[in-house]
Amino acid sequence: MKIYLSLADIQRDLGSGELSCEALVKSYLERIAANEHLNAFREVFSESALAKASEVDQKRSAGKAGKLAGMVIALKDNICYKGHKVAVSSKILEGFISVFSSTVVERLLAEDAIIIGRTNCDEFAMGSSNENSAFGNVANPHDIKRVPGGSSGGSTAAVAANLCLAALGTDTGGSIRQPASFCGVAGLKPTYGRVSRWGIIAYASSFDQVGPITHTIEDMAAILEVISGMDEYDATLSSKPVPAYSKQLEVTGKKRIAYLEDCLNKDGLDPEIKQHVLGFVEKLRAEGHTVEPVSFPYLDYLVPTYYVLTTAEASSNLSRYDGVHYGYRSKNAYDLESTYKKSRSEGFGPEVQRRIMLGTFVLSAGYYDAYYSKGQKVRRLLRDKTQAILDNYDFILLPTTPGTAFEFGANSADPIKMYLEDIFTVQANLTGMPAISIPTGKHSNGLPFGIQLMGRRFEEGELLAMSKHLLAAR
Repeated sequence: MKIYLSLADIQRDLGSGELSCEALVKSYLERIAANEHLNAFREVFSESALAKASEVDQKRSAGKAGKLAGMVIALKDNICYKGHKVAVSSKILEGFISVFSSTVVERLLAEDAIIIGRTNCDEFAMGSSNENSAFGNVANPHDIKRVPGGSSGGSTAAVAANLCLAALGTDTGGSIRQPASFCGVAGLKPTYGRVSRWGIIAYASSFDQVGPITHTIEDMAAILEVISGMDEYDATLSSKPVPAYSKQLEVTGKKRIAYLEDCLNKDGLDPEIKQHVLGFVEKLRAEGHTVEPVSFPYLDYLVPTYYVLTTAEASSNLSRYDGVHYGYRSKNAYDLESTYKKSRSEGFGPEVQRRIMLGTFVLSAGYYDAYYSKGQKVRRLLRDKTQAILDNYDFILLPTTPGTAFEFGANSADPIKMYLEDIFTVQANLTGMPAISIPTGKHSNGLPFGIQLMGRRFEEGELLAMSKHLLAAR
């Protein structure tokens, strides 16, 4: 069967009778089996996916199919799906079966998307390389010796290798956009409060956001349209109505775009990526858009602030995994205290333990004001500065990543070097702004990379339209 890169192509062939959802799912299952070496999937939902495909085929025959009929989609292994396992790629939740579905899953199923499996990720979404999974590394489809990025590396690798049409990931500090850049697909982090976090296993609750990973902006808009909006189970959601994103994909008028000169002058940025971004600056100017350099003097504060605040939230969120309530319980425990200590030390991997301990430290008496409280003040400063830029410009243009996908083990011995992989992506999470990585570049080393656009809060429609325009101009 031919490889499909858009829902429009799938639905065209479904409409002509050349294709059925059941045949489509079977072809994806065959591709997944042939690409097991990528380790992109933690589990394939063959039975339920085929059952849903049959249901959708019947609904299509009756003229009652939803708008995502034919969309075969994968879920990151931190998104709950009733009756299916979810483990956040951690030993501490191995074997756990979700008793309810997340809001995003319910909304996808209601529009007849077909969920084909759960994808590997960095344990508890903590990582920038997908080397922290308790169940092995995910390989980059473009070069299996290299990382796919993280933490949503399994989701992006699955889309890039055409093991599914689209996937959902979560983005806490770049965990959708960074792997999207490394794997050559599009990845969106929506505005904080746009998409429900109900049924998403938390890392850092004031940062986490669910978003789509796709080949096309049209598919991204269609998915975002479905999963966005109010949810009585998530009090952090905005009451703003959800626009028809799929009908707003044309750029209207000339735009004002800022690019952060501090990012482009940052040590460690690959020269080819810098020139690629500057090339887009010139293209946009030639089209009549206003594109100007803007200073962002707080670049070096982004990553430290991010890790102070996210580890504090992780320390709190992950305290529930104690060997008592659910999940892994050490067989070597002999009383309550040993149950806590042994279950958590055996169930959590090294990176998760590192972040929990760091978070516990910054929240501890005597250090709370020096770290966590100050981190919150800096976060507000960062948000105010970013908002000030977006008060004068429609978008901020910047690289997604400092370089292309690196080889396994290249940054493993130096956590700080690994954390700095997020230097261009964490700004959107700290400030709550929407941001997207689009696959516009190919390095001389043969690997893909993306550029990033950040927009105003809840203006995903404009962001998607400009992203589609930039993809057409690459």
